Amino acid sequence: MGEPVERVDDQDRVLAVVDRGEAIRRGWLHRIATTICRDQHGRLLVYRRPGNRSRFPGHHEVMFGGAVEVGETYEQAAARELAEELGVDAPVRFLFKFLCRGAISPYWLGVHEAVITGEVTPDPEEVAWHGWLTETELQEAVRQWLFVPDGQTAFGRYLTPGHGMVAPHGSGAP
Repeated sequence: MGEPVERVDDQDRVLAVVDRGEAIRRGWLHRIATTICRDQHGRLLVYRRPGNRSRFPGHHEVMFGGAVEVGETYEQAAARELAEELGVDAPVRFLFKFLCRGAISPYWLGVHEAVITGEVTPDPEEVAWHGWLTETELQEAVRQWLFVPDGQTAFGRYLTPGHGMVAPHGSGAP
């Protein structure tokens, strides 16, 4: 098995452990955790994916994340992904989750927020470029640059508090 993930149902209940590639090919629901990073001034960390990535090469994104590993919570996965992708150890705060239909396959997406106060050291395999943008600068960038569509869907929900919020099972979130 390549990357094991928990296949879940439309209520985010675990059905089985499956290979992530197979889950994507078959359209099986699984879990993804992402984090929107802000600095102490409220700016957002935006990055561009490397051009050699299999999914959305060269696209920009405002969320860092990946698959929730077997037995992990959304929060644990979000914190792990920040450490792997940005080299930071920062507390993540669960905001909401929703069933994302996805450009490639459907999945449950847990969205978190973190305030990054120190330097980031992005993994060059994951991040080709990064920069801190104000919300106004990000709005302009979205009009000019290619962005990952699922990330833009989730970011739109992030900007509209209360929209589609569901607490994950076992997260401790209200």
